[in-house]
Amino acid sequence: MKPGNFIALLLVSALAAGSAAAQPAPFNATGVTFGHWHLASTPANVEANKKIFFAMGGRLFMPGGAPVMMFPGTYINLTLNSGPGSGETVGSVVNRVGFAVPNIQAAVAKWKAAGVPVLPGDNNRMDQAFVVTPDGLRIEILEDKAQTMPIRSDQVHLFLTEAEIPKAEAWYAKTFGGIANTRANEPVVDVPGSQIRFAKVPTAQAPTKGRILDHIGFDVNDLPAFVRKIEAEGIKLDQPLRTPNPGANNITYITDPWGTRIELIQRAPLGPEVTN
Repeated sequence: MKPGNFIALLLVSALAAGSAAAQPAPFNATGVTFGHWHLASTPANVEANKKIFFAMGGRLFMPGGAPVMMFPGTYINLTLNSGPGSGETVGSVVNRVGFAVPNIQAAVAKWKAAGVPVLPGDNNRMDQAFVVTPDGLRIEILEDKAQTMPIRSDQVHLFLTEAEIPKAEAWYAKTFGGIANTRANEPVVDVPGSQIRFAKVPTAQAPTKGRILDHIGFDVNDLPAFVRKIEAEGIKLDQPLRTPNPGANNITYITDPWGTRIELIQRAPLGPEVTN
């Protein structure tokens, strides 16, 4: 089974099993599923991004008053308490994130009609497109003709030097219980809900913290147990594990060896969907 089809199958199972507020994809044997992209947008760009993500098929929730868009396989947090970030994703270690759709040309036509800023694929590829938000989040759109849902989370694409790619592949597979694979002749690690991809660049890229995509996140079904696991593997927390009030998110952060800030979250319910 192709990696993308494997991810889509997990997502179909998850959506059939639960409500829109359930986890985006089932937890794997390590107790992990892909969680979110966390943007640090200005108020004006939050509103612009809402329009873009609504047009692309996202659903809005407001847990704790903060806007969160939900797509199959990922949440997108639109604001960060520390304030807006500076610096687009290009130039950072997470160069882009991505969605898959069953028909690129149909999706592009629909999105353009709704005002979504869509760019053509590399070398005018017909099975690829890009959406770049006003604050510089680069989203790759790829085609999966076997996909039955209109859109789903597809990837987080790390840009690393050649010598670091095998180390990163091994780190993500071990840390999150992912499955090492290849896609388009590039190494990848499959996790429920998304895929971590690795591309070669000549020089190390900037860390994500403080940029428009400040961090990515993984949902964990038992965060204290997961923290014990990764600390035993030598991974240090960026901050102590937060013990929240009942019903709140349980979170901490780590940073991978290449500068990707990662939130680990045992997620509380999102609450009702905002439909207006």
